[in-house]
Amino acid sequence: MNKSKLWSKDFISVSLSNFFLFLTFYILLVTLPSYAMDELHSSSSVAGLMTTVFLLSAIVSRPLAGQWLESKGHKKVLLIALFLFAGASLLYIFPKTITGFLIVRLLHGIGFGMATTAVGTIVADIIPASRRGEGMGYFVMSTNIAMVIGPFVGLFSIQQWGSQTLFILSVIVAICSLLTGLSVKVTKTEQPNEIKVSSSFSFRNLFEASAVPIAIVGSFMAIVYSALLSFVSIYATEIHLANVASLFFVVYAIVLLLSRPFTGKWLDQYGPNVISFPCIALFAIGMFVLSQSNGAFTFLLSAGMIGLGWGTLFPTFQTIAIQDAEPRKRGLATATFLSIYDTGIALGSFIVGIIAVKMDYSTLYFFCSFYILIGAALYYLLHMKKQRTSVKVENPQQTKMQEI
Repeated sequence: MNKSKLWSKDFISVSLSNFFLFLTFYILLVTLPSYAMDELHSSSSVAGLMTTVFLLSAIVSRPLAGQWLESKGHKKVLLIALFLFAGASLLYIFPKTITGFLIVRLLHGIGFGMATTAVGTIVADIIPASRRGEGMGYFVMSTNIAMVIGPFVGLFSIQQWGSQTLFILSVIVAICSLLTGLSVKVTKTEQPNEIKVSSSFSFRNLFEASAVPIAIVGSFMAIVYSALLSFVSIYATEIHLANVASLFFVVYAIVLLLSRPFTGKWLDQYGPNVISFPCIALFAIGMFVLSQSNGAFTFLLSAGMIGLGWGTLFPTFQTIAIQDAEPRKRGLATATFLSIYDTGIALGSFIVGIIAVKMDYSTLYFFCSFYILIGAALYYLLHMKKQRTSVKVENPQQTKMQEI
């Protein structure tokens, strides 16, 4: 039996577009706060707004983008979003005040939110249904690789060549995202004009209800992930491992790369529940090992375990969100999932930052490992239990026969 083709030209193109999109994001994420403090002479709290404004505008724009994908067509929304993202990248060269930069970050975040929603929806349509778990895993890996390369490229550029070269580089990378996005051919599974979409504004029309439960689970887990993104390098310095801190996400990405051919196929073969619980356990154990690390080996071992655990959970949750929605609602489902997930990241950075003042990072990560296990219960209540209930409602006679 021949397997449906996964690695098509369009799948590669949309994955590359996503890679360049996130590469731009991470290049600027690690450099703009320090640029604001060093060259614009802002306070640390105002510099932090560089990230906050960007994420909030992305979160707000995603539900609107999801609705537009449903009504206007996928390719049109993708191109508008990528043009806006590339155009906003160009604007970083001009402002000389913090207010000007925050306006640019607002525009850039809108483009980012729309573009990530569009590429996530388009890739779900391109991937064969029988290989959706495997395909989404590879697609999300393009984000993970950008997460490893982006900070290194950004910091190296601003340190060696200065801020103007950094901004020019971000424009070039954003244009690469646009060019690879232009080459994607979207197969129209439905014509926008043939589907009646409510034109009146409604809060309910901005979100896909079927994606909310698994998005809440993802957001709950993302709070721990935000603790890693924000503080793992500081923690490494605290335990005298600053020399290997930069390798944490490299190991994370390598383990993801090696495991992806297996985990994605297992998701398609056995379903998300068989994958999710072991990965939640691995994520929790990885955080526990990280909290007890006193040497490079255990520090990097925890990176591998977290990479395999959380790195597999995220695409699994996104796949669930897409599969639970009607085909024409995939754009809205993608937007709903990513908006709620990013809310967890944004809130997590703030909440964990407050908690970190009260305790050392080792203790923080220790408690995070138990917090993740609560996430397993949340997954059961919000996804598995709901799934079983819907099966009983759809097949009451079959369920009754099984009970007899």
